[in-house]
Amino acid sequence: MTADTYAADRSALGNGVALRAIVLLCAILQIAIPALPSLGIGEPIGDRSDGVRTLITPAGFAFSIWGVLYFGSTVYAIWQLLPAQRDNALTARLALPAAGAFLGNALWAGYTQSAGLSIISALIIVFTLVNLLAMLRIFAAQREFTRAERVCAVLPLSLLAGWLTAATIVNIAAALNYHEVTLPFAAPAVAAVILLVGGGIVAAALVGTRGNLWYPLPFLWALWGIIQQGGQRYDAVLYSALASGAIVLVTLLILLAAPDRRRYLG
Repeated sequence: MTADTYAADRSALGNGVALRAIVLLCAILQIAIPALPSLGIGEPIGDRSDGVRTLITPAGFAFSIWGVLYFGSTVYAIWQLLPAQRDNALTARLALPAAGAFLGNALWAGYTQSAGLSIISALIIVFTLVNLLAMLRIFAAQREFTRAERVCAVLPLSLLAGWLTAATIVNIAAALNYHEVTLPFAAPAVAAVILLVGGGIVAAALVGTRGNLWYPLPFLWALWGIIQQGGQRYDAVLYSALASGAIVLVTLLILLAAPDRRRYLG
């Protein structure tokens, strides 16, 4: 990175404490808002999801990953606000999309709890995913990372992007159920196609991120949840989920064979 590029990074986002504080605030909101049903405000997201469950909705245990994702997001939000990171060009470039992603998660939870998994919730989650993919592109453009950047930024944000990729696909399918949209094909066949397309999208994103091995892990976890749910009922769902996972794993192994792709590990 040249001195001019670094200066542009600082001037473009101001190296400001205010924007970084907003990132932390949004990270807190994405954790706090899903807890509102415990105060009698809205319905739990799980109940909303059960009402429009599809064949590609993962089994309930898969959603426990949110504990890891919330923890990682909080670690990142606090770390990027520390005085030592104020001159860090990476956190400067990540600030806007990070705030957008955390805010998107908060808005999605608030809307879903109050209105359900409609097309509006799908649009919100797409907005969130766009911000997360923007962060993956920032990671891909950087030649190397410090250990702190790898642990506090690359790892948690990549995992969040991977889960939101799967969640977006599931949310869109749930929105079709919510609006009672009937497709001219059997549900297992539709689910199989969606899973294969999803695997292809993640594989393509892996290429675009230059072998970010953290990104596909939550997607593979979601596939395991789908196998334990819809995959137990329909062979088409089972085999397509396995094929989707194989596509992602083979792509990842090929990319990791190149030495310059291993910078995500250190």
